[in-house]
Amino acid sequence: MAKRGADRGRVTIYEVAKAAGVSISTVSMAINRPHKVNEVTRQNVIDAAVRLGYRGQTQMPTGKRIAVAAPFSTYPSYYTRLTGILTFASTAGVDIVVHDLPSTAGAEAPILEALPVRAGIDGIIVMGAPLSREATETASLPGPPVVLVDVPDSRAVHPDIPTVLIDDRHGGELIGRHLASAGHRRIAFVHEPQRSADYVSAGMLRAEGLSRHVEVVAHEVPDPTAAATRIAAALEDPLVTAIVANHDHLAAEIHTVLAASSRDRPIALVGYDGSTTSESLGITSVWQPFEESGRVAMRLILDVVNGEHAHLGSLTLTPRLVVRASSA
Repeated sequence: MAKRGADRGRVTIYEVAKAAGVSISTVSMAINRPHKVNEVTRQNVIDAAVRLGYRGQTQMPTGKRIAVAAPFSTYPSYYTRLTGILTFASTAGVDIVVHDLPSTAGAEAPILEALPVRAGIDGIIVMGAPLSREATETASLPGPPVVLVDVPDSRAVHPDIPTVLIDDRHGGELIGRHLASAGHRRIAFVHEPQRSADYVSAGMLRAEGLSRHVEVVAHEVPDPTAAATRIAAALEDPLVTAIVANHDHLAAEIHTVLAASSRDRPIALVGYDGSTTSESLGITSVWQPFEESGRVAMRLILDVVNGEHAHLGSLTLTPRLVVRASSA
């Protein structure tokens, strides 16, 4: 009988992580820096690696140039993801070329039709922007390999492009269960307008998760100056007892409006992203492993550039709810 490696190729770190029930970074730490991992976890990782026949990573390609494109100016959370990318790149001898993209939510036609390709680019990480089929195809030779981050519905259009996601539907469910357990039944979900229905956004998935536990009434805030008006409209509904913001920057705006308003009932507030802003204001929020998603994406694009993981699907990381005074 042929060995497993001959049937499926070299065992990857992702398979070891799944078998051991830990993150990719924990597997790397257990193997490369065992003194920083507790004995039980380390032994689980080693057992899984031995059982699967894992032989470690090949030497990292050096001198590579990776383009990273995201709506950095619109959503500061992408800078946090970029931190993870840069941290990994600094240990792998890789140069990063950054491209700022327009906001997907504010675009009539949000699908990215062309990748930021120029001479000398070995791979591309695209974050928060869905791609058209044509964006990854040319009439002659194929372009550099691509990894997508935070593009939830990409698998239907690009089944062969590896994707790194954070489970937004689960994040919405975490908020919904938390609010339902506190007696809330009807909540306002406040978000920026999504001008195109051609893609599935993270906010749509969060709202879907929320709606599994509470009744959700959506309120669009086109810009920060309209926050007070929209929140006032939400509070006119006597059954609304909580407000959930699509991200922490918006939650901070709502926090200011609530602090200045007079009302006849307490209103719980929950944000999303787990930023330092939510921490400083005492706002309950869903923390997302942004830096880890960046590190994973960087590890993945280098593996793909190096000829590995040709058939890898999506890697989904798990968020967690951090409960603070705003929803007590």
